Amino acid sequence: MFPAASQRICPIANYVCSRSLYVIWNSSNYCLHLRIIPIRCAFLKKMSTHANNALHPTGLAQKLADSGLRTTPQRELVYDVLLAKRDHPTADEVFARVKPELPGISLATVYNCLETLVQCDLVRAVNFERGPTRYCPNLRPHAHFHDEATGQTHDIDLPPVLFAKLKAELPAGFDANAVEITFRGKAKTSLN
Repeated sequence: MFPAASQRICPIANYVCSRSLYVIWNSSNYCLHLRIIPIRCAFLKKMSTHANNALHPTGLAQKLADSGLRTTPQRELVYDVLLAKRDHPTADEVFARVKPELPGISLATVYNCLETLVQCDLVRAVNFERGPTRYCPNLRPHAHFHDEATGQTHDIDLPPVLFAKLKAELPAGFDANAVEITFRGKAKTSLN
């Protein structure tokens, strides 16, 4: 075998692959076989321009590594989708957005990616009573406004002092890691 290294863009899902070309002589049928074997693949994505995106792309890998996990193309794409359109999508909506870019992905894989991102504190799971879980990449302290007419969810920035005052209202001996505030009602049409 004679390896010859090359690097090119793989047309499926924007991978950069270092590939080795192996020339194999098959003495049984006197044929020369060429095989291209991928050695290393890295997922390519543009760096997002979102202000709250300090963890992407290298920080994402670091945060996953700190949790004993590795970055996968599926996790990175799911995270990119959440950052690209911050409308608090459900897992089904995330699946519909990633499917065109990664046709082989399953809904179970999307659920697993979302669960991993929540466990690594890269996104927050937002639950509204009996509705499906929604996912929010905004990690700053904030409230949510759930529009009961449209089902949309909006981030509402609140002063950090308000969160401190709410935590101060806890009885002695109680220590809260987080405070979740949800407003429900009808949003102005200009917000949609």
